[in-house]
Amino acid sequence: MHPYNRIPSSGQSTPSPPPSPLRSPRLRRSKQGKFGAGQQPGRTFAQRLTWLILSVFLRRQGIFLFAPLIYISGMLLYMGTVSFDVVPVITHRTAPGSVYRSPQLYAKLRPEMDSDNSTSDTISTIWKHSYKGGQWQPCVNKSSGGLPESNGYIYVEANGGLNQQRTSIGNAVAVAGYLNATLVIPNFHYHSVWRDPSKFKDIYDEDYFITTLENDVQVVNTIPEYIMERFDHNMSNVYNFRIKAWSSIQYYRDAVLPKLLEEKIIRISPFANRLSIDAPPAVQRLRCLANYEALKFSSLILTLGESLVARMKKLSANNGGKYVSVHLRFEEDMVAFSCCVFDGGEEEIQDMNAARERGWRGKFTKPGRVIRPGAIRINGKCPLTPLEVGLMLRGMGFDKSTSIYLASGKIYKSEKTMAPLFEMFPLLQTKEMLASAEELAPFRNYSSRMAAIDYTVCFHSEVFVTTQGGNFPHFLMGHRRYSYGGHSKTVRPDKRKLALLFDNPKIGVEILQASNAEYENS
Repeated sequence: MHPYNRIPSSGQSTPSPPPSPLRSPRLRRSKQGKFGAGQQPGRTFAQRLTWLILSVFLRRQGIFLFAPLIYISGMLLYMGTVSFDVVPVITHRTAPGSVYRSPQLYAKLRPEMDSDNSTSDTISTIWKHSYKGGQWQPCVNKSSGGLPESNGYIYVEANGGLNQQRTSIGNAVAVAGYLNATLVIPNFHYHSVWRDPSKFKDIYDEDYFITTLENDVQVVNTIPEYIMERFDHNMSNVYNFRIKAWSSIQYYRDAVLPKLLEEKIIRISPFANRLSIDAPPAVQRLRCLANYEALKFSSLILTLGESLVARMKKLSANNGGKYVSVHLRFEEDMVAFSCCVFDGGEEEIQDMNAARERGWRGKFTKPGRVIRPGAIRINGKCPLTPLEVGLMLRGMGFDKSTSIYLASGKIYKSEKTMAPLFEMFPLLQTKEMLASAEELAPFRNYSSRMAAIDYTVCFHSEVFVTTQGGNFPHFLMGHRRYSYGGHSKTVRPDKRKLALLFDNPKIGVEILQASNAEYENS
């Protein structure tokens, strides 16, 4: 078989193929002269080099041999034409909603807001779909019978601020009732953040608390002498349970009750969040009874609080005595704990680092901990600034004639941060503005007592606005719902949506209002 034949031989001879033409355009001499036919004499060096390169590419072996060299040569020639004095700049685009740009948005919208002279009764008209399904009835029915003999005494230490302590009180009543134990008036643990040495009777009416619960849970303010003698009158000698957070009520029955029957007194410290949210109806009933019926503020707090309510209603005469209350959490410790970045620059960074170290001692500087302020803002975890609260309320339709009561602690950089909110709502009031210095003097150095005054004024408002979550708004919303037939006007903003909304440079007042209206009815 001939090497060029692809099929088997059939016995006939196959002529050999003609010789292949020469691939290389090399110069060939001819008999007629020095150069071959059709070849022009006198070619330059460049022409000869071009023919040589073409001949290399026409040979397969040459392509694989010279391709890398040609590529490297081309790159070197190209690099020689580029100046490395100028380095290309890569622009990093921030994610929408990750940067605090509300001041720029307010500067853009303020002229339009200032020109709005409407004085409509927004408080009465903003809820487009009022609830018409009837009222809810509280599930708390006070008992009338007596109590069986107690299994022993329970002493708890309630830590935290006003409303975290309130959580502990409600849980302590529920546990004591479930275990048929006698509850000792809870002791309030002093905390380095709140710095309030107030005791139970300084904030609540102790006698009213005991009397209201007398048919459900036995409550005393002191432990009998014969029991304290066994422990040398030292509570630290009493057996202390270290209970995990959110423990079930069954755990108290299985683990705590046997020790209570043995010792006749036990101590639980700390006690905040030591009872699961999910509990049988009988336990939930005791929680509601304690928080919404038995816990009444002391006469000193209640008197001033109700006076401020009357003053707010008088100042809200143009709205039929109705006012909006706003719980604003923009104190220094809240801003520091959030790890969010606002518009205070280097001074803000230094202030927040110092506040975190004072309150939490190294919690935020542990090795390996990464803090991403942009991600925190996108996730809706940053506290709303006073400016953002104003933008939100104006977007919802509340105009500058709306009376607002602001419940808060000491606002961080208040002179600067509060100015835009006062510009948007000139009728805004605080307890410091409504009450005289003499009226506030007994409360001024006690954060829990000041918070109790705010709680009272917010409770009686037509609309309650929460901006950050936490125990204060949770208790207040539940208390208002309990007292107002299951329905109370409450604004709970979606801060993830607001972060995107306030970061939109193209937004106008009309778009802001439309966006908030859509959110309100969602």
